[in-house]
Amino acid sequence: MGGYGLPRDWWRTSKTISGGILYDWGVHLLEYSLQLIDSEITEVGGFAHKGFWAPKTAWKADTNEDEGRAIVRFRSGQYLELTISSIESHPKQGQLEITGTEGAYLFDGSTWELVRHDKDGNSISTRGKNPPSEGWRFYQNVADHLVKGEKLVITGEWSRRPIHILDLACRSAARNATLKAKYR
Repeated sequence: MGGYGLPRDWWRTSKTISGGILYDWGVHLLEYSLQLIDSEITEVGGFAHKGFWAPKTAWKADTNEDEGRAIVRFRSGQYLELTISSIESHPKQGQLEITGTEGAYLFDGSTWELVRHDKDGNSISTRGKNPPSEGWRFYQNVADHLVKGEKLVITGEWSRRPIHILDLACRSAARNATLKAKYR
């Protein structure tokens, strides 16, 4: 999952400010994916490549990685692969791809595609446009929580899983070793 685009000289390109290529966009893609996988995390492997864009940006040594990858294994046998890249010469279609034995779901923010296989092995593709973003509801919920005491939709407990994956992936990349999950 995940394309990223070319780095620009703005805050999202600084590793110190944004947290790196995986933290910047990866947390959103993980959040979508973890809504679909109801299983304990067992281990996370991470990989990172840096050096191509850094000399070309204002941030130099503090520039985000050129590419980051996390492989997450779940107790159920399912796995999740998150790749965010600004150097991929032939990126996959969409931001998110979910595949299984009966088909695949592709999502690119504005459109979606569902590919299914019938009993004869034929692929059936259905496409559509996503409704307009309602991301503003998240910020409204935070404001209503702070001002009116309303319950948060995205709680700290919910956030722990994707952040734990990103932390393990970054530490795994630095150590060049897969790490066991502490939080399931």
